[in-house]
Amino acid sequence: MSRPLLRSLLGMVASGLTLAAPALAAAAGWLALPEQAPAPADNPVTEAKVRLGKALYFDPRLSSTGTVSCNSCHNVMAGGEDGRPTSVGVGGQIGGRNAPTVWNAAFHPVQFWDGRAASLEEQALGPVTNPIEMGLPSLDVLVERLKALGYEPMFREAFGGDSPVTADNFAKAVASFERTLVTPGSPFDRWVMGERGAMTEQQVRGYERFRALGCAGCHTGPLFGARPEAPFQKFPVFADSPYVERYGLAKDTGRHEVTKRPEDRHLFRVPTLRNVAVTAPYFHNGAVATLDEAVRVMASTQLGRTLSERDVADIVAFLQALTGPFPSIEAPRLPVPVGRSVAFD
Repeated sequence: MSRPLLRSLLGMVASGLTLAAPALAAAAGWLALPEQAPAPADNPVTEAKVRLGKALYFDPRLSSTGTVSCNSCHNVMAGGEDGRPTSVGVGGQIGGRNAPTVWNAAFHPVQFWDGRAASLEEQALGPVTNPIEMGLPSLDVLVERLKALGYEPMFREAFGGDSPVTADNFAKAVASFERTLVTPGSPFDRWVMGERGAMTEQQVRGYERFRALGCAGCHTGPLFGARPEAPFQKFPVFADSPYVERYGLAKDTGRHEVTKRPEDRHLFRVPTLRNVAVTAPYFHNGAVATLDEAVRVMASTQLGRTLSERDVADIVAFLQALTGPFPSIEAPRLPVPVGRSVAFD
C-alpha cells in the first residue's frame, strides 16, 4: 500500500472515523499471499517443465538406494514436510535438521535453514548428492540415471536442444514444479482483503497480540517469513531461557556452519508461518511437538516474555488462520525403461 494512502487511512483514524480492521491491517503492510510465485527470467514456468519437475520430484529412483525422493521429506500430499523431527535419508540415515515445508517455498529470499542456496534451482541440487539425503555420488551420475530411466523425451519437450538432460535442467524443472506449490486463500488472506467474517474474534485478537508483542518484527510480508533485505535472525536471542536447554536449541550454530564467520553464529533463515499449524514438529531441530508450545518457546527465547495461556491460545488461533487451501496433487506416472532394470548403488 502506498505511503499517501497509509497516511490518509491513519488520518481517518486520528479524526475519529471508523475503519474496518482488515483495512487497517492492509494499511500496515499486511497483504494476502499472491496466487502465483515469481520465477527468474532464465527459468519461466511452462507446463512441460512443471510436468517434468513433478515426475522428478516424486521419483525415488534418483537416490542411490532407489528409496528416497524429494517428496519423501517434503510431502506435498500433506503439509509439505515429513512430520519427523529430522528426516530419514538413504540407508535409514537421520538428517541433522527439520525438513522445512515446500509449500510457498518459492517466496523465500533464500533456501535451507542456513540460507546456503539463493534460489529454488540451487536448492534442488543439494539433496541429490548429499550423502545422508539422496546419496548420489555426483551430478554426472544423476544425469546418467535420468537417461537410463527414460526421461530424455520429457527433457526435450521441456527444454529442447540435442542434449537436454543436464543437472541444470533437472534443477530448473524441479524448481518450476515447486513454484506451483502455493496456498493463497487462507482465512487471513480473505480477511485482509476485506471479508470481515473470514477470521473469528479470537483469531483477530491473536493477530493483534502477534503484532503488539513484536512477532511481526521477523515474520513479515505476505509469507509471514523472512525479509529479502534481512533473511536471517538470531535464534535463540535470550540464551538463558529455560527452553533453550530443554529443547537443545543452541546446539546447532545455523548459518555459521556454512560461513564459519563468528557473527553468523545461531543465525537462521526466518521460517514462514504459512500453514504452520499443519507442519509440526517445530524449529530447526524439530524438537517441539505442538504449536502452542512453539508459541511459548518463541515468546521466551526471542522476546524474553512469558505469555498468559489466553495469549497463547489466541495466537495459536491466529496462526491457524494462515492455513490456506491446498491444491489437489495427483501422483505422476514415471517413465519406465523397457526390458531392463536400472541398478542402484
